[in-house]
Amino acid sequence: MNNGIDLEYSFNEILKSIGVSQQIAHIIWMPLPMLLVLISAVIGVLVTVWLERKISAAAQQRIGPEYAGALGVLQPIADGLKLLVKEDIIPAKADSLLFTAGPILVLVPVILSWLIVPFGQNLMISNVGIGIFLWIALSSIQPIGLLMSGYASNNKYSLLGGLRAAAQSISYEIPLALSVLAIVMMTNSLSTVDIVNQQNTAGIFSWNVWRQPIGFVIFWICALAECERLPFDLPEAEEELVAGYQTEYAGMKFALFYLGSYINLILSALLVSVLYLGGWGFPIPVETFSAFLKIPLTSPTIQVITATVGIVMTILKAYFLVFIAILLRWTTPRVRIDQLLDLGWKFLLPISLANLLLTAGLKLALPKFFGG
Repeated sequence: MNNGIDLEYSFNEILKSIGVSQQIAHIIWMPLPMLLVLISAVIGVLVTVWLERKISAAAQQRIGPEYAGALGVLQPIADGLKLLVKEDIIPAKADSLLFTAGPILVLVPVILSWLIVPFGQNLMISNVGIGIFLWIALSSIQPIGLLMSGYASNNKYSLLGGLRAAAQSISYEIPLALSVLAIVMMTNSLSTVDIVNQQNTAGIFSWNVWRQPIGFVIFWICALAECERLPFDLPEAEEELVAGYQTEYAGMKFALFYLGSYINLILSALLVSVLYLGGWGFPIPVETFSAFLKIPLTSPTIQVITATVGIVMTILKAYFLVFIAILLRWTTPRVRIDQLLDLGWKFLLPISLANLLLTAGLKLALPKFFGG
């Protein structure tokens, strides 16, 4: 464990205090992280889908969902129930094994990536020392599922959508990784907890967004492209490809794609919050807050307030970015596939590489401000 209390360690200590052996405690713990992550992800998706519907309606000067619960808050649950009870259809000439495995390969890596997200200093499933590289490795699995789904459908539109998804992912993963490497270089750590702690020295002024403005913009553009959000939704462009790799899917298999897309959007927003916006850190340093209330930092009151508000800060920052992503969907036109690939290979890749080299130079020249 580094800098923060690992939930697994705390859970094991509680069970050991009531006489449960360490081996049994570990076995009991094993399914809990994924259950917690799954519940958090599904709740996040329900909130995001409702926000998307309401914000989209406001952008188009209409009301949006209104009657399924107060202000339509039950509409996402109604959508989920509808997909749950719909007939699961597999096309006659499709490869049934790959057709079924594709949506699973899309969803599982995204959910696993949530394990490394610190919602607060004391609220993290597993403080993996190489958390950032684990996320990059897991995110590279998703395009395989998309390509598999497009190929297995035995539909030309689905195949084109799968090929576009693979090409788009390869184009944007490299600048995404290079922008993250600049953060890793400044922090000297691949741990998300260490990255957040390094930004919590002087409040908002120590956030990485000020030291890495270029990396922040590159990361956010690449994250939107990885999530296939407009203006980068070429793999499922309705005007050209019906629905891309999703064309032949129905019922729960389609719901897995739907879930994966929104879970990935929330994950990307959380990672931007962690890497560039100080994670659970306050805009005002905790020391200033403590001095204003005249309560010492070691006081349990301050620690409870810090932990609670820290979780709220992480979620608020993430949902602010989700709000920006939803606005971009309704205010920017879709790009062509050649423009999409040109942006990734000819523009973002050289700029992200130059940003990494510039960060290395500044770290050597100004170690006080750029790590050391």
